[in-house]
Amino acid sequence: MNAPVLLKVEKLTKHYISPQRWLAQRKPPIQAVDGVSFAVARGETLALVGESGCGKTTTAKSVMRLVEPSSGSVQLDGEELTTLSAHEMRLRRRELQIIFQDPYASLNPRLAAGDIVAEPLKNFGMRSGAERRERVQWLFGKVGLRPEAAKKYPHEFSGGQRQRLGIARALALNPKLIVCDEPVSALDVSVQAQVVNLLMDLQAEFGIAYLFVAHDLAVVRHISHRVAVMYLGHIVEVADRDTLFSAPRHPYTEILLSAVPVPNPRTPARRILLQGDPPSPANPPSGCRFHTRCPLAQAVCREKKPELSERPSSSAGGHWVACHFR
Repeated sequence: MNAPVLLKVEKLTKHYISPQRWLAQRKPPIQAVDGVSFAVARGETLALVGESGCGKTTTAKSVMRLVEPSSGSVQLDGEELTTLSAHEMRLRRRELQIIFQDPYASLNPRLAAGDIVAEPLKNFGMRSGAERRERVQWLFGKVGLRPEAAKKYPHEFSGGQRQRLGIARALALNPKLIVCDEPVSALDVSVQAQVVNLLMDLQAEFGIAYLFVAHDLAVVRHISHRVAVMYLGHIVEVADRDTLFSAPRHPYTEILLSAVPVPNPRTPARRILLQGDPPSPANPPSGCRFHTRCPLAQAVCREKKPELSERPSSSAGGHWVACHFR
């Protein structure tokens, strides 16, 4: 996409320090995110993918400052977010919203649905009750909920309806960017398609940008414009959707894509078996973090960390890979 950059993340790091117990040996920090850099353009969907525990959700929450980054830069519309005070950051949350993975746990069970969606409006200055009710009804219509559902409580909705409610709440303040933290992984497959299509329709109508965290590559292929692949706290490849799915370059991306189920039973699956277990983020390998499981690994991989650098590509957004041999 040629749109201007909305979100710019540079060398973002989040290390979790274990509490020190009396007379116990200090444990090494857990390097959940270690030097991640990427950008999201206006109206773009950047998908962040990788296996469980690779740091996707921690990256998303660090961008939102729901967890405080250890270091690095997060800029929204050119403004640095990591240095803002709590009050200043609260004001910026009008432009930066989130949809959580579990639609039930993210909703207050003591509030009616209409009050849940109206809460951000009330918090940010829409004091008129009639104006709020009108806005809530409009939001319910946009996400496919009936206006009378505003009087129901979260336990009275289905999973898909709860996630629509979460989307309406995120949409209430007209944000520029919405972080989607695996928003359909807890839903049935048929409902997933409805929610994904809803997100795409809202993006086309309002020009919202999405940072879409997911592990379901079929969903990612449907909704994303570009894809960033994470492994053990690092981004190892970034490319536009079609390029990444048709011509992946990093060995980990190839292995990840080979694990996607083939819908046609007559088509033989060409799976690449990944050997070994993921290393611990508290004690990551030296050099390339994937070298302990990589079929292409050589001595240089153990000694030198590969930088994420651009490779020749026909795609407009470029193709970035962190590998010595690809």
